[in-house]
Amino acid sequence: MPMVMERIKQVRQTRLSSVDPGARKLADRPSQFRDTFNPKAFIAIPEVSSERRKYIPVAYFSEETIASNTTQIVPNASEYHFGVLTSIMHMSWVKYTCGRLKSDFRYSNSIVYNNYPWPKAASQKNKDRVELKAQQVLDVRAEFPDSSLADLYDPLTMPSKLVKAHQELDKAVDLCYRSQAFATEAARIEFLFELYQEYTAPLLKVAKKKKHKPSG
Repeated sequence: MPMVMERIKQVRQTRLSSVDPGARKLADRPSQFRDTFNPKAFIAIPEVSSERRKYIPVAYFSEETIASNTTQIVPNASEYHFGVLTSIMHMSWVKYTCGRLKSDFRYSNSIVYNNYPWPKAASQKNKDRVELKAQQVLDVRAEFPDSSLADLYDPLTMPSKLVKAHQELDKAVDLCYRSQAFATEAARIEFLFELYQEYTAPLLKVAKKKKHKPSG
């Protein structure tokens, strides 16, 4: 308890000495977070994750959890969104587009997430299958309450049951993109960039027209 009180005192002092009027005002409430507005549920994606992992550990949280500045969040996301974001398809995109901290993945919303080409016309049947397999991943995680996500997604300690659940989820996500299996990661990333070009081509045409629009 003395350590907690000391930390609260330090927070108060830091806020009092801030050049930000809003921060100084919050010095009267040093035990509270500055930002407390949270969606009812959200997916959290760590900004930095080991390159050794096959999957970035993505997780669901409720409004009772306040995300730190070292995570990216997807508010009010469904299990379908969770399933796609924790799939090998999304990870292929991450590897080719993310920044790096030394050699580790550095995930960003502006470069990775906002540019990710989601399935173009996935059927409801395929989306439902992704949600089912995503829930199975969450269920298997819950079977290991004493293990952190870092433990569960370490290549050396990842439970075989979780590996299998992810493999089934990967197949379900692939079907949202096309019925033909992807033989290699190169085939995946080639497909994703072709889809990205298809999505962005109309935007480039509009930008080109504006650029060459004659002045009146």
